[in-house]
Formats: sequence, C-alpha cells, structure tokens
Amino acid sequence: MTLQLFLLAAAALFAIGLYGALSQQSIVMLMMGLELMLNGVILATAAFWYFLAPGGTDGQVLIVVIITAMAVEMAAGFAVVTAIYRARQVDMTDSATDLRG
Repeated sequence: MTLQLFLLAAAALFAIGLYGALSQQSIVMLMMGLELMLNGVILATAAFWYFLAPGGTDGQVLIVVIITAMAVEMAAGFAVVTAIYRARQVDMTDSATDLRG
C-alpha cells in the first residue's frame, strides 16, 4: 500500500462523513458524520506518520490526542442530546433550534 492509497481512503472517509453531517436531521446521525470525518483525519495523520517519519513518536502522540478529543467530544455530545431529549422530547436538529432560555 502506498501513501496515496491511504490518503484516498482518508479523503473518502472525510467526504462520506461530511455528506452525512450535512444531510441528516437526526442529531445522532449528525454526530456519526462528524465521527467519520475525524476518522478520516486520523487515517491521514497515521499514513503521513508511517511513511514520512516512522522512527519518531510525534505522529503516535498526535493520533492519541485526536482519539482522546474524539472520545470527549462524543461523550459530551451524547450527554447534551440525552438532556435535550429528556427535557423536550426532541431528537431532530430542526426541532432543536427553538431551545433558547
């Protein structure tokens, strides 16, 4: 496998995630699209690290930081979605726009 194939797969993951994030109205599906986009970024970062600087640990540290940020973002996002659903029985993004105050 070459760097170009990894980058092509990462771009495909990012594009599918972008489409999913922009086309879905369900908040959970929107978050899944964001997760796919971040997975594409992780794959591209890992590919660059493997092919350009395999001896260094900088790439590994960056990947661990990105995965940690992804986990925190998803946990916080699902907590907010759960709170909104319990308070208002709303699970769609269009319905959640009137949640001021």
